[in-house]
Amino acid sequence: MIISQKTIEKLRSLINEETERRSGPQLVAFFNNYGFTDSYGAGFPSRWMYTESKLGQLNGKPELDKCIKDLFAPVNFVSRFTELDNLIADFNQYLSFDGWQVVRQGATIDLLKAKIVDIDNEKSKEAQINEIEFLKAEFNDISISSLPIDSCLVPYLEARITEIRQCLSVKASLSAIFLIGSTLEGVLFGVASKHPDVYNRAYSTPKNAKTGKPRNFSDWTLNNLIDVSCEVGFLKEDVKKFSHALRDFRNYIHPYQQMSIGFQPDEHTARICFQVLKTALHQIEQKSNHSLSDTSI
Repeated sequence: MIISQKTIEKLRSLINEETERRSGPQLVAFFNNYGFTDSYGAGFPSRWMYTESKLGQLNGKPELDKCIKDLFAPVNFVSRFTELDNLIADFNQYLSFDGWQVVRQGATIDLLKAKIVDIDNEKSKEAQINEIEFLKAEFNDISISSLPIDSCLVPYLEARITEIRQCLSVKASLSAIFLIGSTLEGVLFGVASKHPDVYNRAYSTPKNAKTGKPRNFSDWTLNNLIDVSCEVGFLKEDVKKFSHALRDFRNYIHPYQQMSIGFQPDEHTARICFQVLKTALHQIEQKSNHSLSDTSI
């Protein structure tokens, strides 16, 4: 099976963070199952660079199929099968463009041919309209202090908002995107820290692979924070979708990754990302004005 660069990036995220957070030594042990003989030591590259390199070497080989099947092995998700199915569904959105899909049948993981992706159906057209409406929405400036976060975090977030506006004013688009992504992560982390019981009871809460208990918030990825925030009602589906795109953009903070993709954001892209942040803040503020008792988890 041969997969695209975009699918490799998604698979890298699943291996490094989303299924469980793997350290450098754990990644070495993981990939040595597929024919490598690496060892961890001085000069080891960044985790994302190492994983992406290994996936590139496996691409098109039978070992890649085995890697994917092992990654989603149900035995690693005991009592977390809903989370597993969500991870598979998310990955299939990318893999289907390569003509494949991951299918779980009980305790078995299979790779099957996928139907051709239809990007011109009515749902796609409706989604395009929804995107236009999303980007047209206007919000008054939202007071960071009105959000359900620790007050000591407020001045730091306010300073970031000010700097984002400065970056946009001088068309420093890449800098703006990095600041927007980190600000969103800071806000969602703050909200989760204020409502730990709600966040730790969600179906999509990331769990420790060995203990089955929720991971500490410090070990949550931006992807985790977005998904759980949507599940418990602080974010809506529209912001969830656009926030994941913002998360992908922020990953290009690594110059090598930016170079490999040729990512060159313009002013329009940066302003879209800022709209995502403003909408997220608005939705969080609106949710905080209502009781969490009706949150469905």
